[in-house]
Amino acid sequence: MHWVPSCSPEVATPGDWEGTEPPAGRVTGLQSSWFGSWFPCRAGDNDRWGVPQSSVAQRNTNMASIEENFPRGGTQKKPSEGKAPRRPIEQDNLFDTQYEEGSQKRKRIQEDQGKGKKLKEEKKEAIKANAKDFELLTVEALSEGMLLLGCVKESNDFELVISLPNGLTGFVQVTHICDAYSKMLNEQVATEELLEDLNSLSDLYPPGMLVRCTVTSMGKTMDGHQSVKLSINPKDVNKALNTTALRSGMLLSGLVSSVEDHGYLIDIGVSGAKAFLPRQKSQSYIKLANKGAELKIGQYLNCLIEEVKNNGRILRLSITRSEVAAAIATEEQNWALSNLLPGLVVKAQVQKVTANGISLSFLSSFTGIVDFMHLDPKKVGSYSESQTVKACILSVHPTSKAVRLTLRQVFLQPGTGLGQLASSRIGMVVEESVVKSFHANTGVIFELDDGTLAFARLKHLSDTKKSFKPGAFKVGSKHRCRIIDYSLMDELALLSLKHQIIAAPFLRYQDICPGRVVEGKVLALKPFGMQVKVTDHIRGLVPHLHLADVLLKQPEKKYSVGGEVKCRVLISNPEEKKLILTLKKTLVMSKFPVLTSYEAAKPGLITHGFIVCAREFGCIVKFYNDVKGLVPKNELSSEPIPSPEKVFYKGQVVKVIVLKCEPEQEKLLLSFNLISRTVSGAEGEQIPKKSRQVAYETGQMVDVKVLKKKDNGLEVSILSDNVSAHLPTMHLSDHVVNCKLLYHWLQEGDILRRVMCLSDKGGHITLCRKPAMISAVQEEQVVRSFSEIQPGMQLAGYVRNIMSYGVFVEFPFGLAGLAPKADMSDKFVTDTKDHFVVGQTVVANVTSMDEEKQRILLCLKLSEVSSEDPAAESLSFLSQCFEEMKEIRDTMRRRNHSKVAQNLCGLMPGQKLDLVVQEVRWDGSAFFNGSCVAGLTVTATRYHVGDKSLVAGQKARVLVLHVDALKSVVHVSLREELLNPKAKRLMENSQHPAVVQHVAEEFAIASLVETGQLTAIPVASHFNDTFRFDSEKLKVGQTVSVTLKTVLTGDHGVLLAVQGPAKKRAFIRSRKESETGEEGLAAVKHSLCFGDVVKGTVKSVRPTYVTVAIDDKLMGSIHTSQILDEVPIGSFPTSRLKAGQKVTARVIGGRDVKTYRYLPITHPHFTQSIPELSIRPSDLKEDGGAALSPKGDNPSERLRPYKAGQTVTCFVKKYNAIKMWLEVDITPEVRGRVPQLLLSLNPKVLKHPEKSFKNGQALSATVTGTDASETNLCLSLTGVHSLAEGTVTLGTVMKVTPHVGLTVALPFGKTGKASIFHLSDSYAEQPLKNFSIGKLVRCCVLSNEDNKIEISLRQSRTNPKSKNKVEDPEMTRIEDVREGQLVRGYVRSVRQSGVFCGLSSSVVGRIQFHKVVPFFIPKQSLYEQYMPEGMFLTAKVLSVNNTESHVELSLLPEDTGKPSVLPESLGLPRCDTDKGKEKRVEFKKVKAKQKRRVSEGEQEAKPRKKRARLMDEDDSGIEVFCREEEDEEENKRKSKQETKCVEVPRLQVSSGFTWDEGLNALEVPVLNRKEESSDSEEEDDAQSTRKKQTKKEKEQEKQRLEKELSKVEATLMDPSWQPQTADDFDRLVLSNPSSSILWLQYMAFHLQATEMEKARAVAERALKTISFREEQEKLNVWVALLNLENMYGTEETLMKVFERAVQYNEPLKVFQHLADIYASSEKYQQADDLYNTMLKRFRQEKSVWLKYATFLLKRGQVEATHRLLERALKGLPDKEHVDVISKFAQLEFHFGDPKHAKAIFESTLSSYPKRTDIWSIYIDMMIKHGSQKEVRDIFERVIHLSLAAKRMKFFFKRYLDYEKKYGTSETIQAVKVAALEYVESKSSLAES
Repeated sequence: MHWVPSCSPEVATPGDWEGTEPPAGRVTGLQSSWFGSWFPCRAGDNDRWGVPQSSVAQRNTNMASIEENFPRGGTQKKPSEGKAPRRPIEQDNLFDTQYEEGSQKRKRIQEDQGKGKKLKEEKKEAIKANAKDFELLTVEALSEGMLLLGCVKESNDFELVISLPNGLTGFVQVTHICDAYSKMLNEQVATEELLEDLNSLSDLYPPGMLVRCTVTSMGKTMDGHQSVKLSINPKDVNKALNTTALRSGMLLSGLVSSVEDHGYLIDIGVSGAKAFLPRQKSQSYIKLANKGAELKIGQYLNCLIEEVKNNGRILRLSITRSEVAAAIATEEQNWALSNLLPGLVVKAQVQKVTANGISLSFLSSFTGIVDFMHLDPKKVGSYSESQTVKACILSVHPTSKAVRLTLRQVFLQPGTGLGQLASSRIGMVVEESVVKSFHANTGVIFELDDGTLAFARLKHLSDTKKSFKPGAFKVGSKHRCRIIDYSLMDELALLSLKHQIIAAPFLRYQDICPGRVVEGKVLALKPFGMQVKVTDHIRGLVPHLHLADVLLKQPEKKYSVGGEVKCRVLISNPEEKKLILTLKKTLVMSKFPVLTSYEAAKPGLITHGFIVCAREFGCIVKFYNDVKGLVPKNELSSEPIPSPEKVFYKGQVVKVIVLKCEPEQEKLLLSFNLISRTVSGAEGEQIPKKSRQVAYETGQMVDVKVLKKKDNGLEVSILSDNVSAHLPTMHLSDHVVNCKLLYHWLQEGDILRRVMCLSDKGGHITLCRKPAMISAVQEEQVVRSFSEIQPGMQLAGYVRNIMSYGVFVEFPFGLAGLAPKADMSDKFVTDTKDHFVVGQTVVANVTSMDEEKQRILLCLKLSEVSSEDPAAESLSFLSQCFEEMKEIRDTMRRRNHSKVAQNLCGLMPGQKLDLVVQEVRWDGSAFFNGSCVAGLTVTATRYHVGDKSLVAGQKARVLVLHVDALKSVVHVSLREELLNPKAKRLMENSQHPAVVQHVAEEFAIASLVETGQLTAIPVASHFNDTFRFDSEKLKVGQTVSVTLKTVLTGDHGVLLAVQGPAKKRAFIRSRKESETGEEGLAAVKHSLCFGDVVKGTVKSVRPTYVTVAIDDKLMGSIHTSQILDEVPIGSFPTSRLKAGQKVTARVIGGRDVKTYRYLPITHPHFTQSIPELSIRPSDLKEDGGAALSPKGDNPSERLRPYKAGQTVTCFVKKYNAIKMWLEVDITPEVRGRVPQLLLSLNPKVLKHPEKSFKNGQALSATVTGTDASETNLCLSLTGVHSLAEGTVTLGTVMKVTPHVGLTVALPFGKTGKASIFHLSDSYAEQPLKNFSIGKLVRCCVLSNEDNKIEISLRQSRTNPKSKNKVEDPEMTRIEDVREGQLVRGYVRSVRQSGVFCGLSSSVVGRIQFHKVVPFFIPKQSLYEQYMPEGMFLTAKVLSVNNTESHVELSLLPEDTGKPSVLPESLGLPRCDTDKGKEKRVEFKKVKAKQKRRVSEGEQEAKPRKKRARLMDEDDSGIEVFCREEEDEEENKRKSKQETKCVEVPRLQVSSGFTWDEGLNALEVPVLNRKEESSDSEEEDDAQSTRKKQTKKEKEQEKQRLEKELSKVEATLMDPSWQPQTADDFDRLVLSNPSSSILWLQYMAFHLQATEMEKARAVAERALKTISFREEQEKLNVWVALLNLENMYGTEETLMKVFERAVQYNEPLKVFQHLADIYASSEKYQQADDLYNTMLKRFRQEKSVWLKYATFLLKRGQVEATHRLLERALKGLPDKEHVDVISKFAQLEFHFGDPKHAKAIFESTLSSYPKRTDIWSIYIDMMIKHGSQKEVRDIFERVIHLSLAAKRMKFFFKRYLDYEKKYGTSETIQAVKVAALEYVESKSSLAES
């Protein structure tokens, strides 16, 4: 049975080819404009039937108006005899107008003439007219206001892509969703803050959702393609409805506009009507369709009107799926053509059946059509006239009122979604697609190889119009085609038979892989590169660097727009639709393998790449797919290259060989030496020359060879000159430990690269290898003479000597200074030798200088020298230490060292070893030995032995913590959490708790609590950070918070992290409300003792404490916990006391004034503290003093009485939004914290905790433990103090794993796993759809074993009292499954024995293939295709085998009552039919044939025989011969590949660039200028075309030159003339030599011609020419020169110009200009560094601080700006402070946080209330950025200040002006009254 009846292919006409290509970008349709419109009244038709065009239009107009004014009712004319009694009204029968007129005309002809021939002709014409009625919808047929049913195809951030009927596509902008959603969008844009309630379109509109939409506009994109703009706003879709037309039972589209307590307000777009959806009517939808999630604003719903009140003004809706699915539009609902909506399901009667579709009548008076695409596939051919069917309205035309419907089953149940085609199918070439039907005016329906149907448009059936042959598409004919798209609304794949599309190597970005050669056309040439059109839909970019093998100055000379180019793909990014190409000929034509991944980089591989960076260390070479590697300096050539950056250039194509690759770390080592290096013979050691001619400068870099080890360092020989030098031990590294390590392991003959000469005095050369020193010299961060030193400078140096009074620090170039004892550290210095060692690297801050004595005083305090980013500094410090240790290991590994050294090299932290216990000491520590640690001491402390009992000789598995290569000691651990780390994806800069496992000298090894992975953290964060008190030192077992900086272990074996979040070093402690018990209380010495009873008066009442005046001077404090004995939960105890109330209290302790710590009575300073009082009745009893016991001073002692699980009463202090915990007080001396997840079991509370917990509120909490510092209790408000089985708690989704489940973060730092079977009590098709990372979920702990926590999110578990129906009960064991039971689950896998379906986490059932579908399946691949992993299934249990744990299931429709899993449209034979039996017979023959083949001795067939027997037993129904054929095809493919491999020619080594001919060979390519530049080609061509001129030609040339000369003279006389040549500019600057504008224009002229050197020369001329008095003019040129070097020069040339500019101009101006240049060119790091330099040099300049603040705020660095203000106030004189604070606040208003700016102004004005200038600025800022209420509040405060009358007049006038501009007459009058009162008060004061 065919899906659509076939039409005659000969019916097509040449007219079918009229029109153009369909739009390639925005709009796609099943046919283009050349298909014509399907409107019934066309000019040609009217002419044919003799109907005037005007009358047709008139009739349509009348018809529409009649229907609108008189929808139904009234009387109709009785039908005449012979007509059907239920014939529809003729006016509404739009699609049959022509046909009816034609039939009437034919009747008249028959009656008049009675000619049969004429009747036949009329019938033919009627058929043709009828076919045009059923033409498919086109873009041209759409018009504004047309209503359509669509399906969401894609959900993007700013628009929805909607699939429309007949393959059309439209777009819904984010602003056309609904009014409530648009309002929230505007609010988010206005506030620039993300709104929690605003959900993205992708969350609200999943693909496959059906929506009603209306066409808002028809436009064209920039490419000229048509674009259909749609709206789903109910205001647009339902605009034809009014309140009177609303009836119960109507199905409307609505969007959620508001979430209320008892339900939702729904926007249905009907003016004057309010629609309410009760919560109980939404529960089933939320549970089934919304996966339990609340409805969200902007969510689309199909709403059924249940009740209409107040004439349609109030509606009650329902969205219950069953009710919506059963909704049918009826006549009682009074629908009219004017308000008919798409998506309505109606009962209709078939009027006519044609080959192209059928026409229907519905709602008694309306007529519509169904095109062939929307007939029910199962019923095609069975439709008959007068048959009753259910149909769904697809579209309604606004003017013609033409209605289109669909009979497809999926549309007949509103609320269901549509399926999508697998993305892998799009682009697939189908070798044999069978024609099912041909439609002359539209296209062809095909059946694909998998049995699905597809459609090809007419224009896609052949390459050209002329080559189209309709006869080729007869039913049953086979064709080769390609799937190019999929139409969701039609459930059809779209095909193309065009040869160029089938042969196209790619249709989408996904089809293009890196390294592929593609051809395209040049679209445009831009400064950044070339845009290339690869195909109509794919475009790529060739960066400027890749336009040719050499850098082109003028690419437009080589390439022209529209020209063909051949490129190779460098990077392909399908997600972002980006394609990066190269035009470098060497790369495009390269025959070498293409390197696209690190895994493919095998040692010895030779390939082409291009240089992206050439530095002193070597070259970085890049390949395809962003793969890059390093060519070290020693591998650049067979001869040494001192400066690679001078020999190689960026973009140069090179040939390399792979030496080594580490794919995990993405490290690739390469070489330019393609020919194996010759091994030089051993030469005798040369003795260094005793006398030398050469002198070495400080900073000069040399390579040295170790000659001899001495006590204080190494004696070395400089290789280049064979000169002896000294390298002190402490100068081998910045790290003291590594200095000793390097000295220990270096041997005579070792080569050290890149060593710096520190001094060359008296014939003795001292060298340095400290990276900090080398970097400082190379970056010019040094001073060469005393005159260059300025206070505030920061310099890197090393400790030269340590004295009892301070430390001497020496810098490069010989300068030295003293850091006195007081300036050595922020801590108290007892002994200077405890803080530093001689030779150690330090950073010093210059504090002062004595020019007469040439002395420098320094400061080494961390507070003065630490950077703005201490975390980055710590990481750099740690990374450098580990890199040096790796270098030492590599050196040891390369040498043939002893066995001990080799064993040391082979050990890494994190490595697991199997060793034997050697000895167990009395202190619990253990020693181990083994072959891999021979000669080393392997030890584990008692802590790392753990609970294990070890005996000598026992085998043990250990983990290496640290390898001390200096002492040959290996520290190991046996702790289980380290030996069995958990796998978890870690993120950079994420914070984690970690436990310290080992503390070394420079760093500590810690393990992450969550995973057990080893992490290294620096002990010191800075070179100067060397001293720690015992209490500050890290201890093994201590828990610290770390911030990860690397997530891969790399070569170090451990992750790198810093302690964090780093605490700001607040050297001047600021009081915080969170830590003060009393504000503003002074210390008064008193004689009160512990237990004394005092009387006082309440002074003030705060939420957590009350201030009491004991006498005139002494003040005390009552904590909120000391007011009542029994505190009611939820109450506020301090509210019981009022100011002025007399109280009697007992002294229970004191509070230190400076630290605000609680002091016990035993404290020596108790008599100088603020008394802590209690008024609790129990404490005030006469014997209460005995009950009071003094608390100890140690915080841990105070927390000892509190045990886990204990219930305590606590009082809210505040919610810390940054740390995400609630801070509470239990008693005055005991504080606690409640983590966010333990605040409540209600997720809504956790969204805004500050709203639920008020300061001072009493809460009941459960103790869970103490924090890491043991100073605070950890509490829980949910009653949860451990994650025991059955515990219900909240968690946060950390990870969503498809088909598996969720990873959830739980309290106490734990994580749990929830499988897809435990997400809900009812399984769903997409169980993970509503879970996103960060979502709060309520969960129940199922099990907690070995730190592996299993959780459940089922409501029956998390809320057992709810008693909701459990549709899918838990199946924990196979006994829970009963035979005959209907169960639901998810597909696990498809194997040879059947389909395996997971029923729960522990129960899996099998469905044998013959129990999957009642069809005979030819290929197993069909099961895999239609039953992918994770597919939701309903099955029936056939049998349960408890002993073997087997569950057999069935999916057959007769067992489950559900439709077949595989669609019937595949046309597969049923097993119970004759065709199915034939297949089985054939199947058995094949098996017999296989057995014969095996018996004949063909060994290859044995596995097949085994498989066949297995399948015979299972009766799976899969045909083995198909697999056999697949094997044969695979063998053919293999043989083809083998032949291809044979045919590939051998790799040819090009001789263009070789590295084995010495350094001279490097200059050869430079000489070939023809290859270098495209400019020279034109010059050569011009010279070759010159010919010898005749005498006549010479005369003509002379006349031409005279004419040109006269023209030039006339031009020069013209006042509007602009210079065109360099000579023109020379004349101008001669006439006005001091005009910087002319010189700058001259420079710009050269820059336009890309002649940089000439531009530089012009600038130098200008600086020499301009008069020295014209300082500004000269500065302009300097700034231009700086700009030039910044854009076209290097950093080195820029710095040289900058240094000169500083010498010749005012330095501050030059600095500021350069900072602006950096900022404008987005070189933010350089700008930041420059500003920091300026702050040191011009710290007294206010403008510098303000410019830097502006720079930071523009980049969004608000916190850095706040720190800068603190620095500015320290650096600037006091008189400038107020002005600077004001300026900073103004900047905050403009660029930063207005709230913070307001706080700054308020703070300043509280200190300086009479500064009217600040008040005025504040008012100006608030008028611009604040609300009217805030502005009026400020004015009210100002006019009540006690200021001079003149100033008060000014503010009153401003207030009045403001009210006149923004206020009302009442507010203006109020200001006038206030002014009058002020004047009267002043006058009365004067009189008195």
